[in-house]
Amino acid sequence: MNNTSKAEIVSRLSVPVPRYTSYPTAPHFHDGVGDTEYRNWLGQLPKHDGLSLYIHIPFCDRMCWFCGCHTKQINRYDPIPAYLSAVRQEIVLLRQAIGFSPVLNRVHLGGGSPSMLRRDDLDTLRNTIDTHFHLHENTEISIEIDPSDLSGEEFEAYRAFGVTRASIGVQDFDERVQNAINRPQTFMQTAAVVEGLRSTGVRSLNIDALYGLPYQTEETVAQSIEQVRTLEPDRVALFGYAHVPWMKPNQKLIPEAALPDALARVQQANVASDILQDGGYLPIGMDHFAMPQDSLAIAAGEGRLRRNFQGYTDDPCATLLGVGTSSIGRLPTGYVQNDTATGNYMRTVASGRLPVSRGIELTDEDKLHADIIESLMCRYSFSVSVLRGDHGQLADGIVSHIQDALDADFDDLAGFDGDTFWIQPGGRGFVRTVASWFDTRMKEKAARYSMAV
Repeated sequence: MNNTSKAEIVSRLSVPVPRYTSYPTAPHFHDGVGDTEYRNWLGQLPKHDGLSLYIHIPFCDRMCWFCGCHTKQINRYDPIPAYLSAVRQEIVLLRQAIGFSPVLNRVHLGGGSPSMLRRDDLDTLRNTIDTHFHLHENTEISIEIDPSDLSGEEFEAYRAFGVTRASIGVQDFDERVQNAINRPQTFMQTAAVVEGLRSTGVRSLNIDALYGLPYQTEETVAQSIEQVRTLEPDRVALFGYAHVPWMKPNQKLIPEAALPDALARVQQANVASDILQDGGYLPIGMDHFAMPQDSLAIAAGEGRLRRNFQGYTDDPCATLLGVGTSSIGRLPTGYVQNDTATGNYMRTVASGRLPVSRGIELTDEDKLHADIIESLMCRYSFSVSVLRGDHGQLADGIVSHIQDALDADFDDLAGFDGDTFWIQPGGRGFVRTVASWFDTRMKEKAARYSMAV
């Protein structure tokens, strides 16, 4: 494939499609799911199944211009204790609706910047979790870290909270790139946080890096990833920057003319991937890397890799409870999302109602296509016979669906042998595009998505 043909293929396939951290995707959630429906779903949860808990902290002390998360900048700490009071109250409401104290296999603090939380607030939050849920010695507790939040005193707080895994946001170490995204952060600052976290007994360390940012080149990406590699994280999440300024006004401050085009993004991703794999990391799905001994790599090797709102995971739980403003929860029955406005969220919780503003109940067809898309995103393939075993006759129509997709596959991205549908090795960079072939809801509602590469 020469450069011209490669550029043409990348341009043709780099279409706006979902990231498929859920199916159906968030644009299909609706306001017909609220407190009543969510309580009914919670009341149906089996007693003996472990759950996961995600707690969203929607505050930062600086606004990174590239950020696509539900967060807002604050200049003082005062709003945080009041918000955490609502979070603790929501946990109580969830426990009451479930009807028993479930076992938690995972607890994740995300944001925003949960690393802003002070020791006393972390202690109180952990006490609330312990009061209403059961944690065991293997419960994984993770937190997202912005190194600029930390003075060094926080590490003991994380030890007391029980943090076993941490994810550090790096994005890029190049100063020009950092200035363009309002994310100043030195390598030495990051290295000190890595050392501090490891001293607390954190068992697994992830670093987030981005490609596709303004002023990035293959050379600057390579230099940053080489620096990341010297920190020896257990995992690296290598995300493509999603430029969606129509959704995130802060991204309007990004100099669009300095953004790399689709082909340059692919080349940056390939350079970073090569460096990580040369360093012993195994590729996990479309944008994660892990050392062979890490649980994520082991899960991928054993066919247990999953995908949820945090990306790729080895979390086997069928239920993820989302707590806090904008949080999304996943249950066997469907998805729910809390109110995205912090004030509304807090008032709803104070009234004794679960703060769900929208969601969707899964149909049998949704469950079938969710399995197909998750299998493609995690394993680049799916088996029709397995689908028939899990979904019965509903899976019979998939063969004709596959044939229609292959008839339109002018770039030879995929193959099919009568049972297994797979993405060719050369097409794996376009896994989101291939997954969209099996998204039967995309035509139901117009939505704007980030580019596929």
